[in-house]
Amino acid sequence: MLTRRHIRVKVLQALYAYHNQENTTLDSQQKFLLNSMEKMYDLYLLMLDLFPAIKTQAENFMEASKNKHLPTADDIKPRRNFVDNKVLQMLESNSLLQKQTEKHKINSWQLDNEYPQILFRELRQNETYQNYLNLINPTFNQDRDFIIFLYKEVIAPNEKLYEYLEDKQITWTDDFPIVNTAIVKLFGELKPGTPDHKWVPNLYKNDDDKEFATLLLQKTVTEDEMLMDEIEGKTPNWDRERIAELDLLFIKMAITEFLYFPSVPVKVTINEYLEIAKEYSTPKSSLFINGLLDKMSKEYAADNKLNKTGRGLQ
Repeated sequence: MLTRRHIRVKVLQALYAYHNQENTTLDSQQKFLLNSMEKMYDLYLLMLDLFPAIKTQAENFMEASKNKHLPTADDIKPRRNFVDNKVLQMLESNSLLQKQTEKHKINSWQLDNEYPQILFRELRQNETYQNYLNLINPTFNQDRDFIIFLYKEVIAPNEKLYEYLEDKQITWTDDFPIVNTAIVKLFGELKPGTPDHKWVPNLYKNDDDKEFATLLLQKTVTEDEMLMDEIEGKTPNWDRERIAELDLLFIKMAITEFLYFPSVPVKVTINEYLEIAKEYSTPKSSLFINGLLDKMSKEYAADNKLNKTGRGLQ
């Protein structure tokens, strides 16, 4: 689920905290980094757990409608396509997912059920929802397409939900797009008989990714003096104070990858930090970073300082 780019963003957050918080240590920031990455998995589980919570709201609404003083025919015999949705049934019957939800203590929608209520009220007013309820014996694909619609058009864009998540865990603001993509991809690949484990992806692609995160943080912190000397030596017309703080961190992280990560190609490192800079720094940052890193990588290569192994890594 975690991409290398997002891991770099997580390391960036930990480095920023390290340099701006009083009485912090490398050990505490390593713990923050690992916890931040684990919390992203909590967000994934929390968003999936919204679906049964919204379904419960639908069931409560149908029950309340039946008990009205003058119920209509639709109230007495409600259209059940949503509450009987085959994808929701797969989700709720998934024992592996249930175990993960319990392990990570995901129970927010039981405590803060106003948000499933808000989402269901919005859903009820949606024309697509009404059209879906009118289907006769919807197919699995129709059920799946509706769940994708529900997530993409009702859940993910909801501002009140986003504000709630932001208050709950500040790092989730950066995780939200990644988790949304993972969930939409999951639903898009679902078929009847999809095995339970497909709903429970690994947080890390492999053990190397977790090691990459911790080592990148550690090396960028412990080699900070050397990294600053390298940067100042390559930017004679720039004082340290003139380089934006985030840009400085991008450059330090990239140099660390140049020198201490043999399996990461130079071009990949440069491209990754350029893309991150476009999102997190100033409009001119990517041009400055690109020029500096390109110059430094070529000089390192000429001086045989690039410790890269394998083809195409330089």
